[in-house]
Amino acid sequence: MTLDLTATLSDLIALPSVNPMGQNVTGPEYFEYRVTDYLEALFRRLNVRFQRQTVEPKRDNIIARLDGDVPPGEGGSLVLLEAHQDTVPVTGMTIEPWTPTVREGRIYGRGSCDIKGGMTAMLGTFARLAAERPRGMPTILMACTVNEEHGYSGATALTKLWSQPGSIIPRQPDVAVVAEPTQLQVVVAHKGVVRWRCHTHGRAVHSSQPQLGVNAIYKMSRVLGALERYQSDVTPRLRRHALCGQPTLSVGTITGGLSVNTVPDHCTIEIDRRLIPDERPDDARREVLDFLVAELGEDAAIEHDRPFLIGLGLADKLNAALADRMATAARTAGIACEKVGVPYGTDAAAIAATGVPSIVFGPGSIDQAHTADEWLSLAELTQASEALYHFARLGL
Repeated sequence: MTLDLTATLSDLIALPSVNPMGQNVTGPEYFEYRVTDYLEALFRRLNVRFQRQTVEPKRDNIIARLDGDVPPGEGGSLVLLEAHQDTVPVTGMTIEPWTPTVREGRIYGRGSCDIKGGMTAMLGTFARLAAERPRGMPTILMACTVNEEHGYSGATALTKLWSQPGSIIPRQPDVAVVAEPTQLQVVVAHKGVVRWRCHTHGRAVHSSQPQLGVNAIYKMSRVLGALERYQSDVTPRLRRHALCGQPTLSVGTITGGLSVNTVPDHCTIEIDRRLIPDERPDDARREVLDFLVAELGEDAAIEHDRPFLIGLGLADKLNAALADRMATAARTAGIACEKVGVPYGTDAAAIAATGVPSIVFGPGSIDQAHTADEWLSLAELTQASEALYHFARLGL
């Protein structure tokens, strides 16, 4: 069975799978279960083994297995292809998010670039291998996971399966390729992240007598000034990574106050500290907290929550041979391919943390991911699937 890549990607775009991003929201567009059901039906048509793994209600990983010539338990290779099922929300989009539209060599819709296009490229490879069964093919695992966009819990749960009795994954994979929009380059290193909330507190009074209260927003303004100095003055002096550059810090949200005629008694910000590969999240967060104490004093009365999201970086220490093999396969498919580092995070770090050499590869650019008119080049979609086919059909 050969998959029509454009039709398959259109089907996936038309199935909403929005990640609620930690918010208590409801609606028919949330969670990945529609995509999971579609994938189950596809794997049934391909007549391959598969397993669903519940991570949260309405959120299942699904893993399919295509056996190679030599079973993994008898010395055969085991290759993992992984893509996430979820997308970011659609607020502010200027196109119909769930209506796939093909125009001038592009396909538009939420998830087209991040990362249903990359998933489709992998599915095309998987279906082609299932039909051809080429000699020397390793055992291939196609894993489609949940909750990449807000915590990597799907990929983390996936890694538990290689030590779980009765799992479809018979042992730890030898290598892993994770789909993300990399412009058909091989990502060997990427940053991690630690995110947490910071609070200031005050005393609420009527705004006609502000001198009787304590304004929590004003207190937070001093915190924000210090964090801005950390980003501009401190991060350029921190240890750099040759491919990923320097760590960064950003404040992404701020909330506070009850009404305009009340002096606010609370204010909250969310802090995003990006990590270079091998940087420890706890150490990076502690460095920021110590800087705030040094800048504002012990009595600044700043409250920090524990992190609500931690994502490890991907280091380029164990994946050189794998990256070379993927780059060679890409060049065989006519792609000018190099090994690169990127500033964003992926599921690859959670997989690599278990000792599996892992890289990231896929069609599209991160510049189109999460955008108001998200799109993917159909030519890149075809090229990506061809490169993955050349990669996956040969033994390690």
